[in-house]
Amino acid sequence: MSGSTSRLKPFLINLLALGGILFAAHSYLLYQFYEGDLIIPVWAIHVFNSAMVFTVYYVLLKNVQSGQKKVLYLFFALTIGKMFLALLFLSPLFFKETADLELEVMNFFVPYFLYLGFEIFSIYNFLQKI
Repeated sequence: MSGSTSRLKPFLINLLALGGILFAAHSYLLYQFYEGDLIIPVWAIHVFNSAMVFTVYYVLLKNVQSGQKKVLYLFFALTIGKMFLALLFLSPLFFKETADLELEVMNFFVPYFLYLGFEIFSIYNFLQKI
């Protein structure tokens, strides 16, 4: 269990720091340049992305610690699941009319890809050490 904690704690600290910085920057930019209400709130976007990144990392970590060395197919399955959940998360945009649909979509996908980059970087560093 200590191996899990020793790898998970720094990852979680980095994820929370990244999430806080991205949320603050995202909120500031919207405050400065957009007047109106969004269908999907900014905090929900960042909580969703942080939860997805943590889940993927945690599942891969537990899988490797149980003795599995080949995690590529699991990573693909988790990524496909994450994409499906992203579509469910974005489903209100499909059913509600909004004048700022492009902004709503960009509000989700810019942080999504930033979190994805962090996820891949973290998993890559973790897998190099096994």
